[in-house]
Amino acid sequence: MLLRLLNSCLIASTLAFVGCSTSPTRTAPAAPLHSVEGIHEYRLGNGLQVLLVPDASKPTTTVNVTYRVGSRHENYGETGMAHLLEHLLFKGTPSHPEVWSEFTKRGLRANGTTSFDRTNYFASFAANPDNLKWYLDWQADAMVNSFIARKDLDTEMTVVRNEMEMGENNPGRMLFQKTVAVMYDWHNYGKSTIGARSDVENVDIESLQAFYRLYYQPDNATLVISGKFDREQVLAWIEASFGKIPKPTRELPRLYTLDPVQSGERSMTLRRVGGTPMLMAAYHLPPAAHPDFAAAEALALILSTTPSGRLHKQLVETRLASSIFAETLGLADPGFALIGADLAPGQDPDKARDALLAVIEGFAESPVTQEELDRAKTQWLKAWDQQFTNPEAIGVALSASIAQGDWRLFFLLRDRVQALTLADVQRVATERLVRSNRTLGIYLPTAKPVRAPTPAAVDVAEQLKTFVPKAGADATEAFDTSPAHVEASTLRFTLPSGLEAALLAKPTRGQAVRATLTLRFGDEKSLAGKTSVGAMVAALLDKGTTSLTRQQIQDRLDALRTEVSVADGPGSVSFGIVSRREHIAEAIALVGRMAREPVFPQAVMAEVRQQTLTAIEQQRDEPRAIVQNALLRHDNPYPRGDVRHARTFDQIVADVQAVTPAQVQDYHRSFYGASDAQFAAVGDFDAAAVRQALEAAFGPWKSPSPYTRVPRPFFAPDATRMVMQTPDKQNAVLGVQQHVPLNDTDADYAAFALANFMLGSGGDSRLWKRIRERDGLSYGTWSSVDWNPFEANSLWAATAIYAPQNRDKVEQAFREEVALALKAGFTDQEVANAKQALLSYRRLGRAQDDRLAATLSSHLYLDRDFAFEQRVDEAVEAVTPAQANAALRKYLQPQTFVFGLAGDFKKP
Repeated sequence: MLLRLLNSCLIASTLAFVGCSTSPTRTAPAAPLHSVEGIHEYRLGNGLQVLLVPDASKPTTTVNVTYRVGSRHENYGETGMAHLLEHLLFKGTPSHPEVWSEFTKRGLRANGTTSFDRTNYFASFAANPDNLKWYLDWQADAMVNSFIARKDLDTEMTVVRNEMEMGENNPGRMLFQKTVAVMYDWHNYGKSTIGARSDVENVDIESLQAFYRLYYQPDNATLVISGKFDREQVLAWIEASFGKIPKPTRELPRLYTLDPVQSGERSMTLRRVGGTPMLMAAYHLPPAAHPDFAAAEALALILSTTPSGRLHKQLVETRLASSIFAETLGLADPGFALIGADLAPGQDPDKARDALLAVIEGFAESPVTQEELDRAKTQWLKAWDQQFTNPEAIGVALSASIAQGDWRLFFLLRDRVQALTLADVQRVATERLVRSNRTLGIYLPTAKPVRAPTPAAVDVAEQLKTFVPKAGADATEAFDTSPAHVEASTLRFTLPSGLEAALLAKPTRGQAVRATLTLRFGDEKSLAGKTSVGAMVAALLDKGTTSLTRQQIQDRLDALRTEVSVADGPGSVSFGIVSRREHIAEAIALVGRMAREPVFPQAVMAEVRQQTLTAIEQQRDEPRAIVQNALLRHDNPYPRGDVRHARTFDQIVADVQAVTPAQVQDYHRSFYGASDAQFAAVGDFDAAAVRQALEAAFGPWKSPSPYTRVPRPFFAPDATRMVMQTPDKQNAVLGVQQHVPLNDTDADYAAFALANFMLGSGGDSRLWKRIRERDGLSYGTWSSVDWNPFEANSLWAATAIYAPQNRDKVEQAFREEVALALKAGFTDQEVANAKQALLSYRRLGRAQDDRLAATLSSHLYLDRDFAFEQRVDEAVEAVTPAQANAALRKYLQPQTFVFGLAGDFKKP
């Protein structure tokens, strides 16, 4: 097909390409088509599909362009071509030659992804008409005028290869790739999206250009814009930018390959160094548009939900595995379910495999119950609802449904899940989850094989005939997230216990609420030697209370459409809450019971211990984890047991194994209380009801002992260069650290932050442009500062990933760029661009409700308000080139750098 296309089109010899067309005139204006629950569809005359999802409640805009091309569309010798093309599109056009730099200057959080059926490019940013228009212009320009040049392919190929090598370090990712490859005979779903190494290394530029011209055309693309924007203005911009692209005259190839029904179990074994045992069982499923796919989604939850899931009960609670998982891949053609288990060291893979398969394929003997189905539907619909109410998430989430055949499948699947019956789910389980449809284990002769239904395509239009959109899903009013307005809109108060609260009521899509609660306790002496005990307490808080079992807690959260996460730190525990207006008060009450009345079941404690040990074991051989651990431990001045001491992997294992039930009970009894606590909530809620809920849950709950922050004074580790071998790892890691005598209130804070931004943060930084863009040595390289809000002791760090054989080149490039920045400094234009970008990113951060809640909570702890954020913005805006360069030279000292390098450096 590509050769026929080349023969039928005039190929330009310049770097700019246009699609095969006979009509250079502007197409007809956007014609409105379907409107479904706040999403409005239009079609340009050249075939471009446009979806607008207006939502003024959050001052951000997300733009997503989805092309209906992925690894499924690649021919022999072209594997990885769709993904490689995704990378090359960011290399620019004659009119937009510096794409990543523009993203950074404008504060765009942008990227692209490639999957089996589609490629998409997206960006989120603080609502700004100028940035929106620029991004639309770039996307339209990139659609037909991207360079796709030989010089860019030469460097980006090595970057993609490094990304491939990064994936090859992950046993789970490689097991997935190998299992799916065994699963398919003919269909391209059996080939990894990232492609074969030989194809990526040898692809010719002419084939890549032809692939680009064939698929990157308006009639093969969908533009989605969600968030805050002027609909009429945006439609005019779309017509002006995309509308001038001619309608293609070429025919897209018709893909028709389907695998035959699998007629027997298959197996493969992957042997690699490091990690822990893992089992995967893959089963063929119908396309996502098929009515049976909803039942498959429910079955995945029935199997994998913790703690009620069948696999959790039969494998995790019996100690045959440390954790389990299950997911379905909804694709345009018949996809698959992937179900498996992670094993801890010492657990028997054979016993775990037998138990895993017995549960998955045991629905005939143990049918689905109504309780299981109701729970699965509630959980699935809660997750769908949370995604749909997030204007940034919905803009990108529609990509999957677009690739599956029609964006309205996003809603049709929801309706099908709501309508599921026991008969539906039981039938699909007994048809699909059968031995002959499985990829795992060995072949055995079978007299009467049981086979799954024959794969078949689905008429999407036919499936949508009975679909009725739900009403009332439009967005709400706008909200100003400037520091002054946020401060003026925030209600603060203190409870009798001492808990401080900050409430910011604002409109949100779907009346969503984000909240965070942090309890602080203990001091340097009382917390000594109890790090793993504190982590165990935090991990068990949601596993049962004096009045609620673990399952009842989970069921209650599902009924409230609420997610609660628990995270521990030295002398603290934090609860993250995602809920809705009508449920936030009850969610707070439930969190209060979890924090105040845990029962710490010993059986669950053993389960958590095993999962923790498994996670540690999986990190032992990972280059990134090894480097991070080595950097933390180098010259650490604190003794074993101190909360600031950095432990070895063996020490962490020993501490986890030593935790006893009595220690857990004593830790909670001795430390937990709300005397030194902060709560912050952002979203659509009744402030009076939230305050009442807080008073009932935490008002009288005082801490049994006082809290004193553990100090972290400045220290300077000796400069060193540590090289660590990680056999059989295809990806290597460079880590660099230096302690800086600054905190985030220092007069030099803004200047050094801006200097670091230009050195190693974002797509316009020196490290990025040299190591990734120019030399093509790394998929990712960056630097950052972990700012200390108290002592003048912040941590500057830099990192890069790369192929082990490129270690010396990466290290040399890093040292040269740091030296050049220190010697020559940054230009006036660099500083101006960086200030604009950094301030835009700060505005974008204030538009995220979870970030706002975290900032409000932090302000309570640090005795700050949003006037502090305004002062930071003003300080950044006031930084001069001379100040930025002086700060970098004053604080960044290469002679004190601590280097850590880990990889398989013994390989040629």
